[in-house]
Amino acid sequence: MIDEKGYRFNVGIILANQDRKLFWARRICQPNAWQFPQGGISENETLEEAMYRELKEELGLERSEVELLAQSDRWLYYHLPKNYRRYNSKPLCIGQKQKWFLLRFIGNEANIRFDTTDSPEFDKWDWVDYWHPVEHVITFKRLVYKAALKEFESLLFEKDG
Repeated sequence: MIDEKGYRFNVGIILANQDRKLFWARRICQPNAWQFPQGGISENETLEEAMYRELKEELGLERSEVELLAQSDRWLYYHLPKNYRRYNSKPLCIGQKQKWFLLRFIGNEANIRFDTTDSPEFDKWDWVDYWHPVEHVITFKRLVYKAALKEFESLLFEKDG
């Protein structure tokens, strides 16, 4: 679904393990393109339904393997650079309008799989330090990643003083 301004409705997933490391995945066949799982919201699908569907499609994980900790308070937006836009698609998508979810991974790492669909998104993954993604995601997504991580930081880390 794309809104009247050209932003695609999307969910983003920040998956944290028991050590407060974050799931970081490499886009298939793109050695320098790492990101959090994310995906579009289908018509008549709730945000939570979309998030769990994407979790299953992209990572092979079931609801029972995660604990939902939080959802972002507001929509976070990023613009697609012109060379990433699909001008032959109508309506034209100029960027993403995302709600983010923070999940705690409570499952078995052996269940993480990328082959649950005919067109996998990822081919490699790792657990990384909390702020690592802000410095390593593609430039046009950095502000959204920073905002989402800032919003969720206190849920995983106690503040001093």
